[in-house]
Amino acid sequence: MSRVAVIGAGAWGTALAIVLGRNGGHTVTLWAHEPEVFDGIVARHENTVYLPGCAIPQNISPTTDLAIALKDAELVLSVMPSHHSRAVFKQMSPHLSPKMRFVSATKGIENESLLRMSQVISETVFLEAGFPPKVSVLSGPSFAREAAKGDPTAVTVASTDDAFAATVQQNFGGPSFRVYTSDDVIGVELGGALKNVIAIAAGIVEGLGLGHNTAAALITRGLAEITRLAVACGARRETMAGLAGMGDLVLTCTGGLSRNRSVGVQLGQGKQLPEILAGMHGMVAEGVLTTNAVVGLAHKHGVEMPITDQMFAILHDRRPPKDAIKELMSRPGKSEMII
Repeated sequence: MSRVAVIGAGAWGTALAIVLGRNGGHTVTLWAHEPEVFDGIVARHENTVYLPGCAIPQNISPTTDLAIALKDAELVLSVMPSHHSRAVFKQMSPHLSPKMRFVSATKGIENESLLRMSQVISETVFLEAGFPPKVSVLSGPSFAREAAKGDPTAVTVASTDDAFAATVQQNFGGPSFRVYTSDDVIGVELGGALKNVIAIAAGIVEGLGLGHNTAAALITRGLAEITRLAVACGARRETMAGLAGMGDLVLTCTGGLSRNRSVGVQLGQGKQLPEILAGMHGMVAEGVLTTNAVVGLAHKHGVEMPITDQMFAILHDRRPPKDAIKELMSRPGKSEMII
């Protein structure tokens, strides 16, 4: 790839643009929705709103104009919040062409349709631009700030086209950013989305002052829930043991940089969700909305997800977290091997 359009200049979009810029050989355009993000990049070569302190290479050009961002782009990297994905792709449609290939790095599920982001992109581009797009997904344990700093990071790119996956691997991979390939698009994409629900629960455990026993039990049984639903949706079980499954789950449940975990910590400390979200100043915790979608997917596929059900009750019915834990711990006994 020589021309890459990064659509979404939040923390993760900016970090991926930095990764591409650091690798060299690319002309990277970073589209920002907020003028203040664009202004900060122009003035200081850093995203002063979402990723302050991380230098943005000179070969990355910011813009607030989708037409400029997409002009002659060969690869379009989609990194906007999941609830904005469909609307942004509709806006992009006049500027898209069949020669473009798409990579989705958004970890979420569309609430209304219960579609994965690659499905939203495929549907919207086909309906609005008139051609079926080639879409891959990028996911794995990756805090934006650490990837931008150059800390060793490993992720997975998934595509049903092996050559496309290999191209993304080659262009994103570098000394500090290792990319593995997979053909399990469903598994890689759902792993990245579903773990955010369990990460909020892990934050609640921390906020309540509970110990490592509780956190380990939650992460392990959370992985069982994620695996159950992913397999029911067509994913492979082994994908959930990899970077996009267990790897991302462990990172987001234990790392202090996780926005989803931070929401949970505050819930555990007694704060209410509206107050927490108001204090995030535009940052997005995908797990809050994803919880709704996961409950819908679980009902659709007849999959039991007790942790997710309790998370929905805490987030939307204001159920006290201690009551949710009590109910989870008093469930009838079962074999661990039946996940």
